[in-house]
Amino acid sequence: MRIKDRRILDEEGRALILRGVNLGGSSKIPYGEPGWGLTAASLKNPKAASFVGRPFPLEEADSHFHRLARAGMTFTRLVVTWEAIEHEGPGIYDEAYLEYLAKILKIAESRGVGVFIDPHQDVWSRWSGGDGAPAWTLEALGINLDLLEACGAVVKQPVFASPAEKANAKSYQKMVWPANYNRYAAATMFSLFFGGKTYAPGLSVEGENIQDWLQSRYLAAFRHAYRRLKDCAAIAGWGAMNEPHYGFIGHQNLEAAENPMLPIGARPSPWQAICAASGFTQQVPFFKISAAGRPGRNFEVFNENGVSLFREGFACPWRKAGLWDVEDGAPKLLRADHFSRYQGRAPAFADDFLKPFIIRFINEMKTVNERSLFFIEGMPSSCSDLPHPTWGEGDPAGTVNAFHWYDGFALFTKTFRTWFTVNPEGSKFIFGRKKAAAFFAGCLAKNVAWAMEKMGAMPCLLGEFGLPFDLNKRKAFSTGDYSVHEAALSMYYDAVDANLLHSTIWNYTADNTHEHGDGWNDEDLSIFSQGAERAAAGWKRPYPMATAGVPLAISWDRKRRVFHYRFAARGVIAAPTLIYLPADFLGESPAVHAAMEGAGGPALRWEHDAAGQRLRVYNDGYSGDAAVTVRAR
Repeated sequence: MRIKDRRILDEEGRALILRGVNLGGSSKIPYGEPGWGLTAASLKNPKAASFVGRPFPLEEADSHFHRLARAGMTFTRLVVTWEAIEHEGPGIYDEAYLEYLAKILKIAESRGVGVFIDPHQDVWSRWSGGDGAPAWTLEALGINLDLLEACGAVVKQPVFASPAEKANAKSYQKMVWPANYNRYAAATMFSLFFGGKTYAPGLSVEGENIQDWLQSRYLAAFRHAYRRLKDCAAIAGWGAMNEPHYGFIGHQNLEAAENPMLPIGARPSPWQAICAASGFTQQVPFFKISAAGRPGRNFEVFNENGVSLFREGFACPWRKAGLWDVEDGAPKLLRADHFSRYQGRAPAFADDFLKPFIIRFINEMKTVNERSLFFIEGMPSSCSDLPHPTWGEGDPAGTVNAFHWYDGFALFTKTFRTWFTVNPEGSKFIFGRKKAAAFFAGCLAKNVAWAMEKMGAMPCLLGEFGLPFDLNKRKAFSTGDYSVHEAALSMYYDAVDANLLHSTIWNYTADNTHEHGDGWNDEDLSIFSQGAERAAAGWKRPYPMATAGVPLAISWDRKRRVFHYRFAARGVIAAPTLIYLPADFLGESPAVHAAMEGAGGPALRWEHDAAGQRLRVYNDGYSGDAAVTVRAR
């Protein structure tokens, strides 16, 4: 693959549209029985963790890649965490896991499935409520892993004895894990990882500033992994980091809870989070669902027993940095604006801190493979006011803007109506199917426009989007009726097609079950569960895989089962335009019309490979607009 004129091209010069899945949801946690990663026991003995078997056991790999290829999902975003590579300690790599990855990548290659590897994290690590970094990154600061929750430094999903107990828990908050971006553990680690030299210049580990120490080990781990995997032809490129976050960087006033990731639940200010971590009990306002997002009358007590998060001989790094101190037995904030300035001005996290890291990552990985593509990300989608990093002529080439987008209302409420959604910018209600569909397409268009204007017109890939399958109180699990899911996913893919986007849906979890979902933090977004595809009518649809020219417009009417595709043919490309036609919805012998554009335009030569579910349309030297229509008979 190579990038030219804003498009990703194959060796024949055809414009690709990459479509596939994130593989997979349970790769965030070590291998084990479904549901094991939801237990407290899974956080014990971190050095012994093994991710061999993620995303699926080796003996199952061929069947899964075959299924994906048959479904037209020929490009995967492979989830690999830092912890999976280096859980035992700094510089100690899990060679058995890397050997396992090499074997499944060879199987992917044999099935014609390409891969870009995603160094995945959510809210830093499993110990801070998510996944990603090894436990020793927190322990290097003297953090006692067993006291994180007691100090209010992390909020975790409650563990229930059964799905029925979970369904009947009136106070249970769904999808609460993003609140950890505002908690002490994740916010501190991100702040130090990206801004340690600026905001904690005196904090060092093994003689290095904490920022350099953390980044150097992260980069070394993934560089080592690439060296072990460089002979795997399935690898098209690498991401730098999934959904990087700014932590405390950019906060104007540490006594205010700015830019909360969730509109509900306990919302500590950074100062409250810092105090609670050092043993000072805090009363934190608890927000309830309301149109205005006002706090309720209730408070949540952080660190009721007044214990310190830090082991003996260690203390809060922000106290060491002079941000606060203790006077007369009470904490005193000395610099409420500590994170508000960078080189004499307000910090722009994406360009000042994230971009230098991404460039450093790219340069390190290019020492292994100069031709690799790189898929870069900005902030999580709820940080809509914080842009992606800008990119220009002097920045590394071969990059793709791999932004994420979710229909937040459906994701966090686990409900969906085709005629209703909510715009998170201003909490505006959107009524009507056409308006909802236009809103979805518009959200993606904004990200594409940013890449056009601010990122050197680089190509865009929607790296994550998807839908909870446990919608509407898990009703589909008992009825088998996934029509709501099909409608939602179809609307999302319509938005993808409207923007001619590359995309990888979140996700395909090989060990997903109705009881445990994806096995991580109450998520259940897998299009595959209990040995079968789910809601395939929503996501298994025709699309142009490779175009001998320039894609212009894609349309799929799933109810009428009619596919339209327009493209500008280039006669110099001898290879055919290749279109995926799923037999499940178009049959083995669909009606095909391919012609030069215009009334009564001459037909273009085509071939239908029923077994391979591919349509080949030949330019035969023709240059100009062309149209293809396919209908189920």
